Amino acid sequence: MNTITNIYDCIVVGSGHAGVEAALASARMGCKTLMINLSFDTIGQMSCNPAIGGVGKGQLVKEVDALGGEMGKAADQTGIQFRQLNASKGAAVRSSRCQSDRKRYRVYMQKVVSDQEDLEFLSGKVSDLIVENNIISGVCLEAGEEIKAKTVVLTPGTFLNGKIHVGKKTIEAGRIDESASNSLADSLKRLGFKLLSFKTGTPPRIDGKTIDFTEMVRQDSDDIPVPFSFCHHEIPKTRKLLSCYITATNLNTHKIIKDNIHLSPMYSGKIKSTGVRYCPSIEDKLVKFSSKERHQVFLEPEGLDADLYYPNGISTGLPEDVQEKMVQSIQGLEKARITCYGYSIEHDVINATELKATLESKRIEGLFFAGQINGTTGYEEAAAQGLMSGINAALRVQKEKPLVLRRDESYIGVLIDDLVTKGTEEPYRMFTSRVEYRLIVREDNADKRMFKHGYRIGLISKERHDEIEEKYKIIDEQIKHLRQARINPGEEINKVLKDNDSSLLRNTTCLADILKRPGISYAMISSFNGDFKDFSKQIVDQIEYEIKYEGFIARQQKDVERFKHLELIKIPSGFDYCGIPGLSIEIQHKLKAFAPQTLGQAHRISGVTPAAISILIVYLKKQSLAKSKI
Repeated sequence: MNTITNIYDCIVVGSGHAGVEAALASARMGCKTLMINLSFDTIGQMSCNPAIGGVGKGQLVKEVDALGGEMGKAADQTGIQFRQLNASKGAAVRSSRCQSDRKRYRVYMQKVVSDQEDLEFLSGKVSDLIVENNIISGVCLEAGEEIKAKTVVLTPGTFLNGKIHVGKKTIEAGRIDESASNSLADSLKRLGFKLLSFKTGTPPRIDGKTIDFTEMVRQDSDDIPVPFSFCHHEIPKTRKLLSCYITATNLNTHKIIKDNIHLSPMYSGKIKSTGVRYCPSIEDKLVKFSSKERHQVFLEPEGLDADLYYPNGISTGLPEDVQEKMVQSIQGLEKARITCYGYSIEHDVINATELKATLESKRIEGLFFAGQINGTTGYEEAAAQGLMSGINAALRVQKEKPLVLRRDESYIGVLIDDLVTKGTEEPYRMFTSRVEYRLIVREDNADKRMFKHGYRIGLISKERHDEIEEKYKIIDEQIKHLRQARINPGEEINKVLKDNDSSLLRNTTCLADILKRPGISYAMISSFNGDFKDFSKQIVDQIEYEIKYEGFIARQQKDVERFKHLELIKIPSGFDYCGIPGLSIEIQHKLKAFAPQTLGQAHRISGVTPAAISILIVYLKKQSLAKSKI
């Protein structure tokens, strides 16, 4: 072995969405960081759909941005279609999504990485981890070099024992034409990690010149695109935006698939791994929803210059000739030419309950995991974990307090807590329904929730910190004013109310109570507001939301306070649950296996009862009192 003499603060293995965010965070916090990947050209590669955001995912991107991450900025710079999902619903479930130009996104991320101070790139393949006394001390490359580091972040995506399946063909690969990382998987097994196998997939890509879009429903970008990054006030009006198109499978499509389903690796017995429940292959859809006569297919553009389309909704591992028949049976795709066939991919993951809430291994100090290796699916989930692992690796090097986000303050907190507390038996995808406190953790206020954390660790500048503080000072002052300002019944205000199908004013009322009424907006009452200013849409939206939903928000805040005390009660490392009176053997075993760091985490472990938590509270208090007397 040749040892590279440089000792890095942090080595990041992999350069996908998790790897990029981890490496950038570590370097931006002043740590000497090395990113290792097979090729510089695949940094920021969008392996599947070239889209960012979506329901539950847009919130993650906003939080990544508000903490000082890069994904939101990249999406804004390379987006070619922008849509607000659930726009007609409340802000609690409203989510941003954009179609990005695949090539431009990758080039953008490569430039950011190459320009970043304290960040180096090395082309290579990590084959082993160097561990001394259960502490990480570096990595070994397949070529023979050893590289020393104080921390290591593993973000191998789908490369860990990756196997691509197309019909009966199987290739050991993490992506098309990129070799799998089998030796690293073996290294993790030797270190005691139990590896699970998950499955995901991708649809064929289609030449846009061979698609008949006149037979499809067109879906345009929003007229006024909403940026992901809080640093961007708007998407430039000169930006060329493209449309998506909607078609659907039919009974003929379904017959082709059913007649050949025995050739699908999922149904031939070749794949026994667990697939993505919420993003199933077209074969899975036909089996699980057999009564449906059609399934929607979204034709999504891959770039401004590529003229390639991603048919979202027909992910498949069927043989190539069957894929052609299947695609050409769909309306508008009768003459479609496939440029790259779809495939199923199996890859190994760890059990995320082996990790602390910082994403550091409980088994090996200084070793962090992020992205699909933790059992998640999706760019956004990967980026969020990458950012947090990079941050906590840097904080460990700097001997600073780690950053752990709570469930009541972020989607990222829910994502990580779900993984490390409950684990996952199938690829984990973020949804708004997973978030208990979604009324107070919304897209629009992610900057308010995250900026103090970002500022503390050095990812948010003083200038940006002060801008956000000023923004929320304005919002708070305006809300206070609307609650205090009162208006008497009169012809003008009653005309506004009548025109908007709202009951007339009979008594003196504060402006906030009028704004609470359905159909009444801030703009409608602005002429009656003596303190009115022409605020930005961002500010106005938050003023409206905070006032219209204040009762629900207050109720949710009470719930947060009720459970927060459990999160604050720490459970000592290596705590012995055996022999605690009243604690069942089953619960003792579960607590020992999961090793929760707080009573809040213990409370969320399946099978740990409220009575058991009460017993632990009493026991921990007694222990604390006993120690204080020594």
